[in-house]
Amino acid sequence: MNRFDKTRVRNTRYTSTTLSLLSAGLIVLFATGCTADPCNDLEPEALPSSCLEPTQDEAYYVAKGEAYFDTMDSDVNWEGEPNYSELVARWEWPPWLKLTAYTRENILATDALLHLYPSTVPERDCRFFDQQPFARCRVTFYYADHDGQPCPIYEEFTFNDAGEMTFIEAWSDLPGMLPMDAELDPWAEGDEVSRLSTRIPGLGSADGRIDLDSPSMVEAAAADPDIDDFVVRAKDWYATWSEELELAGDDLWQRGCGW
Repeated sequence: MNRFDKTRVRNTRYTSTTLSLLSAGLIVLFATGCTADPCNDLEPEALPSSCLEPTQDEAYYVAKGEAYFDTMDSDVNWEGEPNYSELVARWEWPPWLKLTAYTRENILATDALLHLYPSTVPERDCRFFDQQPFARCRVTFYYADHDGQPCPIYEEFTFNDAGEMTFIEAWSDLPGMLPMDAELDPWAEGDEVSRLSTRIPGLGSADGRIDLDSPSMVEAAAADPDIDDFVVRAKDWYATWSEELELAGDDLWQRGCGW
């Protein structure tokens, strides 16, 4: 073997070794789960709420959850608002009426309307969580028009970076109506919890604005019937809310409150 052949052999061995190392590196890389991070790779209008981290202290989020119920408590001398964002949405799962307010202007109007139906909310347990929704509350309403009977509610509050509420989501706090098994997961922290707030595109942007006509929303609505239902209602929330109320029947409160 001449000198040239020996050099070629050495180069071949070096190339083979290098390729083996590269292959091994790629195997390790894929094995450790090299996947795209949606919080880094998506446009703001597509980001889920889980991409946001708390920007206020724990007490702030708890206080805003409490303030929300102050607006509905006849025993509280409340002035102001819980810091709603411009496009805040409130979704109340059946048997309640789904989208019951959309935009700050409309939710303030419905808050004022609730004063015609006196209620108190003396039993409250609001807590902070470091993942969205940052504030979660388990409360009990008592309505004067319903002989003061208790109505247990579980409610969650999503916030933007400015500390504004962008999405409010509520369930009857009764077996079979919650998004979790309350005995095993009382604060809906498990991965299997199904909530709308973490599926709505845009709530994970810094301002948490919802764009009903964005490509991301259109795509999400085509894949998720709940998001599609939300978009349809948000585009005409008062008409769809009125229709839902008409369909709810006279036993709405009995079903929703467990009477």
